Amino acid sequence: MTIKAAIIGRPNVGKSTLFNRLAGRKIAIVHDMPGVTRDRKETDAKLHDIKLKIIDTAGYEFSTEDNLEQRMWQQTQKAIEDADVCLFLFDAREGLHPYDEHLAGLVRASHKPVILLANKCEGKTQEDSIHEAYKLGLGQPIPFSAEHGLGLEDLYIGLKEYDKEEDLSFEEEDQKIQEENSNLTQEEIDAKIDEEYKKRPIQLAIVGRPNVGKSTLVNALLNDERMLTGPEAGVTRDAITSQWAWRGHKINLVDTAGLRRQSKVSDSLEKMSAASTKHAAFMAQVVVLVLDADAVLDKQDLTIARKVLDEGRALVIAVNKWDIANRQEALDKLNYKLQTSLTQAEGIPTVTISALKKEGLDKLMSAVLKVYNRWNLRIPTAPLNKWFQDMIDNYPPPLGKNKRRIKLRYITQAKTRPPSFYIFSSNPEGLPEAYLRYLTNNMREVFDMRGIPLRITVRKTGNPYAPKGRPKKQEKK
Repeated sequence: MTIKAAIIGRPNVGKSTLFNRLAGRKIAIVHDMPGVTRDRKETDAKLHDIKLKIIDTAGYEFSTEDNLEQRMWQQTQKAIEDADVCLFLFDAREGLHPYDEHLAGLVRASHKPVILLANKCEGKTQEDSIHEAYKLGLGQPIPFSAEHGLGLEDLYIGLKEYDKEEDLSFEEEDQKIQEENSNLTQEEIDAKIDEEYKKRPIQLAIVGRPNVGKSTLVNALLNDERMLTGPEAGVTRDAITSQWAWRGHKINLVDTAGLRRQSKVSDSLEKMSAASTKHAAFMAQVVVLVLDADAVLDKQDLTIARKVLDEGRALVIAVNKWDIANRQEALDKLNYKLQTSLTQAEGIPTVTISALKKEGLDKLMSAVLKVYNRWNLRIPTAPLNKWFQDMIDNYPPPLGKNKRRIKLRYITQAKTRPPSFYIFSSNPEGLPEAYLRYLTNNMREVFDMRGIPLRITVRKTGNPYAPKGRPKKQEKK
């Protein structure tokens, strides 16, 4: 069984630190500034033999107004409702706060099981705070330190009560697949690997500048107010992953913080948010770049797009706020920028949407799946080399530096994701870049690989008749 645990508490009590501790890696941003975490953040974790689905939540701040704090609390409420158990943290150094007591009352009203953690309890000076915590009515507090890992054994004992059954291990299944593939040819193994890979969830990241509608788009796709939205700039501060399915396809949908020009970023928190966004984008398989229809593909948009393509990721452009845009002007500007500034991936799919009105979402996801399949494309050797020979016959390579024509012998696909190819030649250094662009552009058209990065590398062919190893020196008589 996997226990779903929501980490709750007021701001700066160490929730994200505990989240990272249980996850075993730094996923959530940790900062001294209150209110860094605003959305629910989920990940799989493990404490000894207990499997967990942990949820990081925003710090509780009481508000009766329709503002950001109120929307943050609504997200925390949803996390509590979905959880099997709540991990309630309070700061043992500072002692109980009125917000702690108010939040405790709300948690008790939810009737969810609670494990009370007295965090930042590295010494004995916090004993008074620990005894005071009994009045919260949440049971016995556990002395704890998320930063130093103290109290994890007591937390394990508390969680074990809710671990009723064990999940089946996938190790035996992985071993079985390895054994089945041992007798296959390399080509068959590659095909098997590709097939198994396609069964995994698609990693889809939503990126863009601040306030272009990324979180609104994620909420529209999920059909749930999963992400905080609002007129305030920079509401999303961390990369938030949601597990989702669209027409039978499993998708890990990642909302990210807005990316501004690096020269304008001076705040340490924003730098951490930007780093989290870039990591999410570079770990994704498909990236949707969300644009504002009133400012399509400005300098920062182009920077993001180029970095995504340079990392070898598939790219889809979504032009948001199409319902209120000057459409013809936006289209003309978009087409011009694509033709002049993003030539490294000709044919990038572009979709016009309105995330707020949920318009164009099916077109967007169809484009995502199409470009994902192109990104995973493997071309059989025979048709690949037939195309290659036709290209050479129609337009032979130019003369090299020695005034001899460059011989291109054959081509092979090295890998997928993105599709990468090796061309073998006797003189690879002499092949001009223009000829490689000629091959790349034609390959996109013939094999329907538009909109994804292609990598073609020319390698030198060895002499098959040459003796292997270093020649032996003749002994002098």
